[in-house]
Amino acid sequence: MGQGSGSARLGLAIGVTILSLFALTNPILAATYTVGGAGGWTFNVNNWPNGKSFKPGDVLAFNYDKTVHNVVAVSKRGYDSCNSPKGAKTYQTGKDRIKLNKGANYFICTIPTHCQSGMKISINAA
Repeated sequence: MGQGSGSARLGLAIGVTILSLFALTNPILAATYTVGGAGGWTFNVNNWPNGKSFKPGDVLAFNYDKTVHNVVAVSKRGYDSCNSPKGAKTYQTGKDRIKLNKGANYFICTIPTHCQSGMKISINAA
C-alpha cells in the first residue's frame, strides 16, 4: 500500500460521515395546503381533500371571513355530530394555520348551522 491510501480512506470515511449526518439532520419540509383552494374555508369543502396526500406535520391554511366563520379541531364524534367539546380551541383569525397530526384530523365551523350545512372537513395524514 502506498502512503496516500490511508489518508484517502480517512477522507472517504469523513465524507460518508458528514453526508450521513446531513441526511439525518436535514429537516423534511412540510407542505402547506390552502383549505378549499382559492375559495378558502367555506361551505361544501368536504370533498376538497380528495386526491391529495397529506403527511403528519403538513399545514392547513384556513382562510375565511373572521366575522362569519371559525375553525375548531374536533374528534370523529364532534365531526359527525357537528359539536365541539367544551373548552376546545377555537381559531378565529381568518388566516389560521394548523399542523396536521398523524392519522385522522377533523375540523368544523361552530357558527350555528354552518357545520350542518357542510362547513367541515376530515383529513387523514398518513
